[in-house]
Amino acid sequence: MRDLSKIFNPKTIAVVGASPKENSVGLGLAKNALLGQQDREVFFVNINQPEVLGVKTFKSILEIQKEIDLVVIAVPAVAVKEVVKECCEKKVGSIIIISAGFSEIGKEGEIIQKEIIKLVKDANISLVGPNCLGIIRNQNNLNASFAPELLKQGNVAFVSQSGAILDAIIDGAGNLGLSYAISFGNEADVDLNDFLEWLEKDDATKVIALYVEAIKDGKRFMEIARRIVKTKPILVLKAGKFDTGKNAIKSHTGSMAGDYKVYNAVFKQIGVIEVDSIEELSDIAKLVSCQKKCENSFAIVTNGGGCGVLSADYCKQNGINLVKLSKETIDKISESEVMNKAWSKANPVDIVGDASCERYKVAIEAVLNQNNVSGLIVIQTPQIMTNALENAKVIVEAKKRFPNKPIICFFLGEKMSEQAIKFLEENNILNYSELKRGINAIKYLIK
Repeated sequence: MRDLSKIFNPKTIAVVGASPKENSVGLGLAKNALLGQQDREVFFVNINQPEVLGVKTFKSILEIQKEIDLVVIAVPAVAVKEVVKECCEKKVGSIIIISAGFSEIGKEGEIIQKEIIKLVKDANISLVGPNCLGIIRNQNNLNASFAPELLKQGNVAFVSQSGAILDAIIDGAGNLGLSYAISFGNEADVDLNDFLEWLEKDDATKVIALYVEAIKDGKRFMEIARRIVKTKPILVLKAGKFDTGKNAIKSHTGSMAGDYKVYNAVFKQIGVIEVDSIEELSDIAKLVSCQKKCENSFAIVTNGGGCGVLSADYCKQNGINLVKLSKETIDKISESEVMNKAWSKANPVDIVGDASCERYKVAIEAVLNQNNVSGLIVIQTPQIMTNALENAKVIVEAKKRFPNKPIICFFLGEKMSEQAIKFLEENNILNYSELKRGINAIKYLIK
């Protein structure tokens, strides 16, 4: 296992190419580096600017009188090799090359990339990239990237060959908490497998989500992933399944995509969960990161009959078993003074459109008290009499009483449910805005 501590736990960082220019990568990197300056020293290198963001700059990495653990390089590709030479001379700990223009552009770029890799290998320096977004580690406020912000602290590590995909995941993650966001680009030196081995040992990471276009060392990947999935789920979104995608991969990261059928078979063999979209990657990661696995026996409580029918269909499509309500459960619900006599008396439990929070409370508690119900889906459609926040409070209290039974919410609509959804998320209860997406994720909770 490679020691990546200089990359992920640097005490000193230098940004080469830090810039005051608005909307530039150099400015984004500089701002992000300063976010963690209470945890480490930050230095900026710019040959043309005396200061950036009020911080004095150096003309070369060699002018900095302290040891540098991590150097982030964002200068034009033609200048990168010279900067790397200086890094080797200074004996820095590690390097991230943000700059593009290497193996992904063809033969000329590939030659330069190989020359750079020889330099760092001879100097025993780990290198991430080139052609990447950079890396984020929440635990120590490290943002060595030009992603827009630090992320909500959590236990999901996203590792992506594409910086743009990683940005899309970060921006659309909602309440998903992340431990790491890693973009590795052309993986000329440190590769996917090295990152996986690091995350395997990382206590803050419970789930690993991957976007990959090609895997360089398939045999090693299989060995590592097979080991990891015994304790941490691995999700993967594989791009380049067809010929058009394969052609695009070569111009994107300089990788050669193999036969997708082989990837698909390998993922199944070693227990990696393969997904089909960015949304699915986020949806499933969000769920498995905070919910324990359970038996395949679910119930649905809804105030919308149509949504109950749809969700039952989606459960059937995904192999999710909806249990039959016991006579005791039906009696408990029917005998309540607040329950509408027209309720469904079956699973899905349709408590009718005018449902109050008291009605939700009766149905939810009765269903969760049924021993063979292992998990609950709660659907709320916004009616004029719906009190979304009070319904959310009922669900939070139910979760406290039944901590070992997953509760997954679908508060549909936007304005009426906004405050309630925020309350659910603050209390670590997941909400999905679309039935099909959320129920598709639920199948991965089944033991």
